[in-house]
Amino acid sequence: MASSAGGEGNELARLAHEVQQPVTTGRVIAVTSIRGGVGKSTVSSLLSRTFSHYRHDPVLALDADAALGTLPVRMGVESVRWSAADLAQILNPALRLTDVTGYLAPTPDGGWLLPAGQGRASGPLDGRTYLKVAHALRRYFAVTVADCESLPGEVARMAMGTAHARVIVAPMTAEGVHGTRQVLDWIGQLPQPALATTVIALSAASPDTSLDAKAASAHLGQPGVPVVLLPYDRHLAQGGPIHTDRLSRQVRDAALQLAAEAIRRAVSVR
Repeated sequence: MASSAGGEGNELARLAHEVQQPVTTGRVIAVTSIRGGVGKSTVSSLLSRTFSHYRHDPVLALDADAALGTLPVRMGVESVRWSAADLAQILNPALRLTDVTGYLAPTPDGGWLLPAGQGRASGPLDGRTYLKVAHALRRYFAVTVADCESLPGEVARMAMGTAHARVIVAPMTAEGVHGTRQVLDWIGQLPQPALATTVIALSAASPDTSLDAKAASAHLGQPGVPVVLLPYDRHLAQGGPIHTDRLSRQVRDAALQLAAEAIRRAVSVR
């Protein structure tokens, strides 16, 4: 028992060290899914919080789903004043980090959030604005987690094609696994070797599921893409702001593993 606990502790320490590894330039990790309502913003929030907790450099959560995004709520941000479109209008190489953060919302975990809209449903964030903002903010933030709209939306497709790493959130259902496998086939056709920098977050929305997690992981992982199981958690299922201290240990460990897998692949891209 003690040996098993020691081995688990060593593995968590290794993952934490991996999440802390330095980056030469800001890395963008894009998160998307085959449809809404499967935990995409939840996974984005967990990733952002994990990076903010373990890293000492600035971390940004970029809400790139203006119409349906719930990232500000999940991040615990009560109000926002500016949007990605507002920031895009004033971006220039002379701006300092303190200038940029004036357009951002601080998060309770010490990170930053750039909303897609000003706290209300708006038109979808256009691809040109997303690319301009995501590229420019790499100067100021070591890691940017972009919570994109679902595929095949314009921003999601652009983000998948330009990010340093990508996380696909797959609901742990037969339909979700099948649809996500089709997304992997599409990613495999992108010009850059995008499949090698992709991670699957297999999300369980219910404590009871008839789908075999091992079989689902094996099916999704056939192209060599790692699959991280995000187990059901009552606190996450309730919606609203995520409080890390209310999460199960299994979910916290899964978030750490997912962050380590994503940043490992992100830093491998020049």
